[in-house]
Amino acid sequence: MTVRMRVSGAILSVCALVTAAMGPSAPAAAQDTAFIQFGPTGKGPDGKGTNSYDREFIREWESNPPKGFPTLSKFNIEPTKAAIRRYSDVVAAGGWAPVMTTVDLKAGMVDPAVKTLRTRLSLSGDYKDADDSSTNFDLDLEKAVQRFQASNGLTPTGIVDKRTLAALNVPADARLKQLKVNLSRLQALSGATAKKYVVVNIPAAQVEAVENGQIAARYAGVVGKIDRPTPLLKSAITNLNFNPIWRMPPTVESEDLIPRGREMQKKGQNVLHKFHIDAYDGSGKKVNPDKIDWNTVRPGTYSYSQQPGKDNPLGFVKINFDNAHSVYMHDTPSDTIFGRNFRSASSGCIRVRNMKHLAQWLLRDQGWDEAKVERMKESGERLDVRLKKPVQLHFVYVTAWATEDGVVQFRRDLYQKDGIGPVASNY
Repeated sequence: MTVRMRVSGAILSVCALVTAAMGPSAPAAAQDTAFIQFGPTGKGPDGKGTNSYDREFIREWESNPPKGFPTLSKFNIEPTKAAIRRYSDVVAAGGWAPVMTTVDLKAGMVDPAVKTLRTRLSLSGDYKDADDSSTNFDLDLEKAVQRFQASNGLTPTGIVDKRTLAALNVPADARLKQLKVNLSRLQALSGATAKKYVVVNIPAAQVEAVENGQIAARYAGVVGKIDRPTPLLKSAITNLNFNPIWRMPPTVESEDLIPRGREMQKKGQNVLHKFHIDAYDGSGKKVNPDKIDWNTVRPGTYSYSQQPGKDNPLGFVKINFDNAHSVYMHDTPSDTIFGRNFRSASSGCIRVRNMKHLAQWLLRDQGWDEAKVERMKESGERLDVRLKKPVQLHFVYVTAWATEDGVVQFRRDLYQKDGIGPVASNY
């Protein structure tokens, strides 16, 4: 692995790292006609008329989630209670059997596991056909799988791959417990939102900009890794830094930079040189990276920072808010990770795709449009802008809820906060 790969994967990509990370949380459409937006149709690998989904479709779906309904809407409370009643009946009747297969199931196949799949999707309300005994994977079943995937934070390919299979096989009683736990969370959170607010739903790895009860935009996000979780918090966005200076947080210094320097003296030096990271001693004097002895250096011996530029891990915007965890939201110089379904990869901070749009939304009442934000990005000019009116911010942990259209939503129990063990966190 090259130095760049190690740095971007283990140092510069982490929460940028903490001072200066599934899938979509949009609800599935209730009508079958809505599923034509899920991707191109044509001949699949077997030459039959099955849907074919390429990497570009998957990346587009993950990077640009549909708006859908606000997660914290007060109008989600009653649908969630209805979902609890429905799942209670399913559990009382014995739940559902796991779908057992060693191959990906897709349209055009005939497989014994398809019968179990039909029954499973019928019980969760995703498959409407009265006949659930067929072993033929037809187009109606493909739509049902898409419906299930979209409401479980998975890319709606219509193919039962390993992630989808794992989500399908979460037991009904575990899903019921998630709904009950999350109803309490929703009841506490939905009454605490302002007319204009931003919410980060950590398990969904998504960011919502909400105004007057409607989603203005939903963005793919990157959240904290399992061992460096994003904290829960309520705050208010107060200011934005355009083309900010990045200051390496203590966590990254002690857990990433110094250990890699000790693996190989030259590696630590190369990291600082390659990414133009400056080191300073306790008096604020710049230090030659070649003079640092990584075998003896300790956290806090030096401070490290990086000037604005194309490699700066904060990208061109950093969003600030008061909190006790030294976390923030920021842009990123690389959006590759946003095309992935699993986006738990930071040290606790939140990376946001299409930060240009979110920045403009936050500054709209101060005369900013996207063109002005774009000029700041292109110019590289350092500028700090304080919001005249702070915007409410919530970092929440919601893994199960139902929306106004009656669709029941589930997300990975990323940090295992739901009390059901790892069963709902392994996909």
